[in-house]
Amino acid sequence: MTVALFAPCYVDQFYPGAAVATLRLLEALGLDVAVPDGAVCCGQPMANAGFAQAGAATEAAFERTFAPFDVVVTPSASCAGHLRAHVPGAGGRTQELCGFLHQTIGLDRVAALGARWDARVGVHVGCHGIRGLGLATPTEAGPDADGPTGTLRHDVVAALLGTVAGLDQVELARPDECCGFGGTFAVAEPAVSVAMGRAKLADHLGHGAQAIVTTDLSCGMHLDGLARRAGERLPVVHVAQALMTGVGVPA
Repeated sequence: MTVALFAPCYVDQFYPGAAVATLRLLEALGLDVAVPDGAVCCGQPMANAGFAQAGAATEAAFERTFAPFDVVVTPSASCAGHLRAHVPGAGGRTQELCGFLHQTIGLDRVAALGARWDARVGVHVGCHGIRGLGLATPTEAGPDADGPTGTLRHDVVAALLGTVAGLDQVELARPDECCGFGGTFAVAEPAVSVAMGRAKLADHLGHGAQAIVTTDLSCGMHLDGLARRAGERLPVVHVAQALMTGVGVPA
């Protein structure tokens, strides 16, 4: 199996540590991972803004760059969701990191890394991950037979973070509520976006979270900015960084 890492543009520019953690995580699991040049964006921002044609060249560059690889892994559910839905030449081979680890690698191999992080964290799985990629069952699907209403079922991210010793995942009132970012939505509807983000932050802080772990640092960027402007210290890290804490890349 040939594996390539795709670091989305915002990760590359603003959160390179998450890309490094993803690469080291995959390598620690015994994979030979390539990081090819040539694709800088998946085309999602243009498509979401209603200008799909403007992103066509970007999507074509992605297809050319990753054509030689069996699997393309990315630390972004929103980018993976866009590629799988709109870039058929490569989307079928593109997997979001958490889904890839859970379905292809397996929890036992992830647990064998021996990660440890003594912290109480809130988990934010982005809307694309829950409703687009099935990383968890959304609460609107109905009450969970094994837990109270509001509990995410089949939670891939929680299962992965459960392999990290010392990590306490807080139970949120609305675990799958949108953070309000939504890409260009945050620009077009700033008041609504900020209100949703503040409500999400209040859920995490109200349940004693010391940090937020997320599948999408686009959401994380939004929440982190709101937290800092409110004078709250609530670091936001990617799942890959959490899984590598104590192994080689600290959260």
